[in-house]
Amino acid sequence: MIGQAKSWEIEEKGMSREEREHLPWMTYEEGLEKAASEDKILLLMLSVSWCRFCQEIKEKTFGDPKVREALQEHFVLCEADADRHPDLDQRFNMGGWPSIAFISPTEDLIAGETYLTPEELLPLLPQIWSFYQRNKEEIKSGQAFTKGGEEEPAHPGPLEESLGKELVDAVVASMLDKFDHSYGGWGEGQKFPHTESLDFAMIQFSKTGDPRMKEVVTLTLDQVIEGGIHDPIDGGFFRFSKTRDWRVPNFEKVLDNNAQRLRCLIEAWQLFGKPAYKKAAEGVIRWMTETMLDPETGAFFGSQRDEPDYYSLGPEERKRAEKPAIDHTIYANWNAMAVNALFKASVALDRPELSRIAERCLNFLLKELYSEKEGMYHYWDGTYHLPGLLTDQAYCIQTLIQASQFLGNSDLLLPAERLAEILVETHRSPSGGFYDHSAVIRNRGHVPRRNRSILENSVLAEALTRLAVLSRREEFRELAVEIIQSFAADHKQYGYFVAGFARAVDLLLYPPLVVTIVGDRQSIEAKKLRIAAQKSYIPSRIVQMLDPKFDPILLQRSGIKPSEKAKAYLTLERQTLGVFENPDALADKMKQVEQERAK
Repeated sequence: MIGQAKSWEIEEKGMSREEREHLPWMTYEEGLEKAASEDKILLLMLSVSWCRFCQEIKEKTFGDPKVREALQEHFVLCEADADRHPDLDQRFNMGGWPSIAFISPTEDLIAGETYLTPEELLPLLPQIWSFYQRNKEEIKSGQAFTKGGEEEPAHPGPLEESLGKELVDAVVASMLDKFDHSYGGWGEGQKFPHTESLDFAMIQFSKTGDPRMKEVVTLTLDQVIEGGIHDPIDGGFFRFSKTRDWRVPNFEKVLDNNAQRLRCLIEAWQLFGKPAYKKAAEGVIRWMTETMLDPETGAFFGSQRDEPDYYSLGPEERKRAEKPAIDHTIYANWNAMAVNALFKASVALDRPELSRIAERCLNFLLKELYSEKEGMYHYWDGTYHLPGLLTDQAYCIQTLIQASQFLGNSDLLLPAERLAEILVETHRSPSGGFYDHSAVIRNRGHVPRRNRSILENSVLAEALTRLAVLSRREEFRELAVEIIQSFAADHKQYGYFVAGFARAVDLLLYPPLVVTIVGDRQSIEAKKLRIAAQKSYIPSRIVQMLDPKFDPILLQRSGIKPSEKAKAYLTLERQTLGVFENPDALADKMKQVEQERAK
């Protein structure tokens, strides 16, 4: 249809039907079972729906008759969508998509590559089979080349060592050391904006006024907005740039990248007031709500395919062209990011309709992808799939906390608390932190290997710190401290890539400014106080609405006695700094307190 996006789920992929049916592609579980029963090597291809090279390798490499013949005797072909199976992607990704992993029947990685032509793949196959035959025991014991594994870190050191300010300073130093002072961002070749690092730089600037942190944010965002990875016509951003100067993008658009960049742009606009940041944020919102929003569910689709020819067109030409195909999969973690960003944008941009969009999406996630027994499922394609991934639990806890603040509904803390409890039951590592999935994530005859991701653990640590304040349950803060302790010895090897970890540490070291609003949550007065409390950039802020009709237990725990009119109680480290009925007076006091803390 002219001017509309295709559905990737029904699009032909280049090969004839006969060729596609001839290829014995299996799911990972099916392939693993066959490999084990026949003592063959599992060849796993990790692909993503938006990547044209993933479709090309299936057609040109695995569609080659010589390759098909060479694979028959000793290999089992399987394919997994990396977005739908991030647990497999984390273990077997070789540095991009497509990734080709050669895996033993015991799930040990034998070898791996990215894109291969038929001429490159054919000589590798006998070499890999021969290596497997000679080294089965070493491969099984983990002495050969493998990736992942349920390895325990060293026991963490004392609390004061793990949570020292020097840990935060080390990440700041790494960010500055690797920063590109010409074009912003980090790296010499492929470049991503790294919004986690920009978020952390904004926190540091707001606290210290360090001009270097301001440069990190503003130079990067200015260059990214002016560069080729920004699409000012349809709105939104492409995933990354192939060049240092941001001019040559890979043309796919993915929901999680755009949701995180939306949040970053909104906060940068709040902090620095640059109109370009607001305009770019509004473009992301336009792409999300006009292209990616599913009218049936109210949730957001996953990605839009890489189509260089389409994106080379001007505004009028695009109106007549067929839009790039969309993957209609709905992912829990990515939608949680989108909800989070839209709530923030609704207040910052004074657009209440965005809050309604965000709330509808959140309601879908809770209705269709949440289970009180198993937690969040990973994705929806007409039904729910794959429970127990840490990424979904962490980002959904984070978003439920944010939603409770923006909507003034403390009932949303209940599923957040339940998700945290499930993680303790099923994901907790004996040495601290949480594994990437539960031990029973797959219906196989053995327990799959598990890893601990510092990224998702950092998101979870910050969320648990906030949840402890809102729920008045100190055990959640203790879990956050445990996470930080467990990674404290290892964070230096990651540098600026773990700015989210430093952000979580910073929140533990830098007590949050807490606003507790008591009154009828539907009243105009209460809504105005909530908006005033969240209008400005104050990263440590926590806002809670307590309605005596709906939140008697939390109200009792707070020790605040309700009055007839809605009032906001501003506290820092349990010291009350003021009680406010006037929204402007509340906002002014919050700014004053933050400025005094930064001195």
